[in-house]
Amino acid sequence: MKFLIIIPAHNEENNLPFTLGSLLRQSHADFKAVVVNDGSTDATSEVIGRYTGTDSRFTAIHLGKSAHQPGSKVVNAFNNGLHTQDIDEFDIICKFDADIILPENYLKTVTKAFQEHPEYGLVGGLLYVEKGGQWVYEGNSNKHHVRGPMKAYRKECFIQMKGIRETLGWDNIDAILLENLGWKEVVLPELHVRLIKVKGADYTIRPADYYGRYFYFLGLNRFLAYIAASKEAMKSRSAGFFTDIIKSYEGCRSKKLELKISKEERKIINRQRWNMLKKKWLKM
Repeated sequence: MKFLIIIPAHNEENNLPFTLGSLLRQSHADFKAVVVNDGSTDATSEVIGRYTGTDSRFTAIHLGKSAHQPGSKVVNAFNNGLHTQDIDEFDIICKFDADIILPENYLKTVTKAFQEHPEYGLVGGLLYVEKGGQWVYEGNSNKHHVRGPMKAYRKECFIQMKGIRETLGWDNIDAILLENLGWKEVVLPELHVRLIKVKGADYTIRPADYYGRYFYFLGLNRFLAYIAASKEAMKSRSAGFFTDIIKSYEGCRSKKLELKISKEERKIINRQRWNMLKKKWLKM
């Protein structure tokens, strides 16, 4: 199986060598890596050049400066890379971040999973971060969700779900849509992917604004958005946090900000979230 790996990179001169170096060490060598230099102002371009100049499997695209928006900016860069390739030439489409270190058997293990399980549509490992000199499980989501930095989609699944959406919440929208199409999202816990820096560290958006916008762009209706906001408020033990999330969510609604998902897809997402709510909270 042949991989198309697209890596958005913005000011990653220190991290990108680790990511690309881990690709060079893969036991499964049938891949093409497209590094999308998204308006970097550091030496990211020079780092990319060291790989594209010596290995034909690596290629680069250089974009101008764009505004930093959580979620949408990285998918925009990904799509710019995707549009330069003929995906019919590949079996697996990957969106990798520029600050991860893959184990040497990553592509080989993902290939085996797809070959042995035709129902698998999205596969990935688990993220680990460095704490106190040790690499420990990140723990930001459940162990059944493939995180954004290391997505590997079966091509047929990727096409059926119409790719990934240029919006906040894309890395949850994809899982919901592919499941609705009959595909499975699978985490391979034996694959430990090292995340060099903490996600979200560069975001300037306040947490409450982030959640409000996230719930809106995910397509949640008012009821489910308010339930989700209350859950986050309980985690932070702050009633004010709930109010701020709702203000952000309602602000997006009043402005009628464009959603990147259709009405039918919003119905699918709300139905899935409601089923999760009944199962986890209401025990129905």
